[in-house]
Amino acid sequence: MGKLADALEKSGYGEYGTDRAATTDKGSPPDRTDEVKASPHPEPHQPTVSQANKKGRTRRTKGDGGKWDERLFKAVNRDSYLPEIFKTLRSRILHPPDGVEVPKTIMVTSAIPKEGKSFVTANLGISLAQGLDQYALLVDCDLRRPALASLFGLSTSPGLVDYLRDESDLGDLIAKTSVDKLSLLPSGETPVNPAELLGSARMEGVVKELSSRYDDRIIIFDSPPFQVASEASVLARRVDGIILVVREGGAGKPQVRMLMETIGPDRIIGVVFNAYTTNVVERSLMKGYGYYQQTY
Repeated sequence: MGKLADALEKSGYGEYGTDRAATTDKGSPPDRTDEVKASPHPEPHQPTVSQANKKGRTRRTKGDGGKWDERLFKAVNRDSYLPEIFKTLRSRILHPPDGVEVPKTIMVTSAIPKEGKSFVTANLGISLAQGLDQYALLVDCDLRRPALASLFGLSTSPGLVDYLRDESDLGDLIAKTSVDKLSLLPSGETPVNPAELLGSARMEGVVKELSSRYDDRIIIFDSPPFQVASEASVLARRVDGIILVVREGGAGKPQVRMLMETIGPDRIIGVVFNAYTTNVVERSLMKGYGYYQQTY
């Protein structure tokens, strides 16, 4: 794993003082420029996706940052309810029961597609990075339908596939987001053999190296849906804990129950119930709580 470690050091990934984005904003949708200027979150620069290195390979430029997906931007900047939910999940991760170690590697998955697991992964990474002591690295392992890079306004390629298949330098593939202390390893171009790549010894080495290298960095893997991609079960065996995403109106109770039994209840950190419809009373309470947070 020496080569992998050298690649991380060369990229600046290991130097906490240089592994920070040039700005700490959250980006903005294209039609909200005026609002962003008036807010405490300035609009980020446009991303420069990649450039050729001396070996002729494609590498990411440092500080790549683009305009976020509008849904993610609104969830982080204009919603008083969602950020508190992810802070609760963050607390569960960082403060487990007595005798249980804080997980270094976490996999976010769902039973079926379109449950919102990538959205949950992005928000959890942001929440962890906004804490006082933790850094977070998101790894997009949904090689069939990647979504993380587009949520942060970054390019999907080059990424993890390039490292697993072509032995590109891993350090050249890790991109900074516009959130301080949050980095992203995109998926790369969709391969013809995603199950084989994620099940390879090289992928196992990635998980081990990233998890053991830094004490204050939590690695979050966005995996494919469990019941439609065999590689999800392979990745599940290599991480410390798993978060399940269940969407209201999505996977049924039998599917979720079967998934929990397959993974094992002791390995599940939590279950995120996504797209829950709040009632008027709940929204009123959370709105007041958000105001309390801002005022005091």
